[in-house]
Amino acid sequence: MSSPAAGLRPPPAQHAFDAARLAAWMQVHIEGFSGPLDVRQFAGGQSNPTFLVQSANHRYVLRRKPPGKLLPSAHAVDREYRVIVALANTAVPVAKAYALCDDPTVIGTVFYVMDYVEGRLFWDAALPEVAGTERRAIYEEMTRVIAALHTVDYTAVGLADYGKPGRYIERQVARWTQQYRASETETIDAVERLIEWLPKHIPADEETGIVHGDFRLDNAIFHPHEPRILAVLDWELSTLGHPLVDLAYLCMRYHLSAEQFRGLAGLDSAALQIPSEAECVADYCRRRGRAPVAPQDWTYYLAFNMFRLTGILQGVLARAIQGNASSATALEAGRRARPLAEQAWGLVRQSFDA
Repeated sequence: MSSPAAGLRPPPAQHAFDAARLAAWMQVHIEGFSGPLDVRQFAGGQSNPTFLVQSANHRYVLRRKPPGKLLPSAHAVDREYRVIVALANTAVPVAKAYALCDDPTVIGTVFYVMDYVEGRLFWDAALPEVAGTERRAIYEEMTRVIAALHTVDYTAVGLADYGKPGRYIERQVARWTQQYRASETETIDAVERLIEWLPKHIPADEETGIVHGDFRLDNAIFHPHEPRILAVLDWELSTLGHPLVDLAYLCMRYHLSAEQFRGLAGLDSAALQIPSEAECVADYCRRRGRAPVAPQDWTYYLAFNMFRLTGILQGVLARAIQGNASSATALEAGRRARPLAEQAWGLVRQSFDA
């Protein structure tokens, strides 16, 4: 992202708010702030609307809950704020968080303010804008950071109650089944099969760490000139959970195409000098000093992530139909739910002969 103007627009009517009220709140709650301010909305992001807030001498980012009827436990910007604060002094790069506002009378919904981090944001997994040697370094940096996150002592950083240790996958399958049902707009046979199969085949391996839940290339801001992450973004889905589920989400890029989810499927990763899926998993296990992952367990983690993403996309579609989506492309994104569920069920059948 070469300048703060890239990918920005005036807030549309459904997300607009009184900038003067925000400025008055920031004057009280953010040290060194002085108005007036200019507010623009970032074009990316389907879930929590995100804004660039620029004062005379500083740039901030504001993340808020969207307006309208929301699914239970979704759009938890207060949890995002808490985890960013907790990780501030760890090896996980995050933006400086300033303040959380849980008073909906200020701009209409709960929000928090953090620093604007200047750097590069990559949307194309093939990384056409960088040289091949840097591509490998960028992907290895993603692996380094997710391994660092999973190594954090969550109790030591004050996140012992950020989730429930153990039985993470069981609870997640139940949660995303419920979320999917709450936003269901049509019957998808592959989803019904996954809803029946997933609870019966949970891997026995139990492990708990802080998981991001949406860790992928375009949720990281890289240094302007180095293959180094300056800030990991979008912590809405973070919790205490199974680290390998989080890693498998990152590795969905190898199974999904650029059109599906800005992935790498169909591309020659070796020619692009991008580490393969096997290299990524092996590098992660080496960094964490853990044993290799059993193949069927890995298939399960991938299929579960595709199921969860199907639920997220279904929620995006439901909000688009209601008119509350935060992106003009929400309707198109939501329609990817069916083919994604079918792909997940295909992986299960191939590995488990289900």
